Amino acid sequence: MKIYTKTGDKGTTALFGGTRVAKHHIRIDSYGTVDELNSWLGLIRDQDIDVSSKETLTLIQSKLFTVGAILATDPEKMLLKNGKERLNIPKIVDADIELLETKMDSMDEKLPPMTHFILPGGHTTVSYCHIARTVCRRAERLVTQLHENVPVDLQVLVYLNRLSDYLFVLARKLSSDLHANEIKWIPEKKD
Repeated sequence: MKIYTKTGDKGTTALFGGTRVAKHHIRIDSYGTVDELNSWLGLIRDQDIDVSSKETLTLIQSKLFTVGAILATDPEKMLLKNGKERLNIPKIVDADIELLETKMDSMDEKLPPMTHFILPGGHTTVSYCHIARTVCRRAERLVTQLHENVPVDLQVLVYLNRLSDYLFVLARKLSSDLHANEIKWIPEKKD
């Protein structure tokens, strides 16, 4: 199988199911941003971090491929006339979201309580985590925009929302593990 197909040379690409859309279509932007997020998670996983976090990130990366597949599928081509699924695409399920929540709760128990917003940074690995968090938020914004036009599986929206929270807590955990300084944001006082 060749990597290049030449079918996208005129600015369109095919969704699962065969529908062609412009490469700047909100659906393409949505799953393209999820793909970008997945790459950032790979970079975090490549850092010198604990094995448990690496394993969780690997699971999340796999789930993001599922999210991408869902977003890359033309909803009109998903079902047969009898209502059965035409394409065998995995789903995001409650257990996927619960895993993120459980991991966050576990990390949060060991962290000092937050009293202020925290400035991103302190260590390169922590900064990668904050970048991934903001990319995740962008993906969530794009998917909600897509959802305004064409319904998207709500579990995808919930998963992206919870994942950005997970990445924030992971950044705090990694700050602690790496003995990085968390700098609190203290708003300037007006005279």
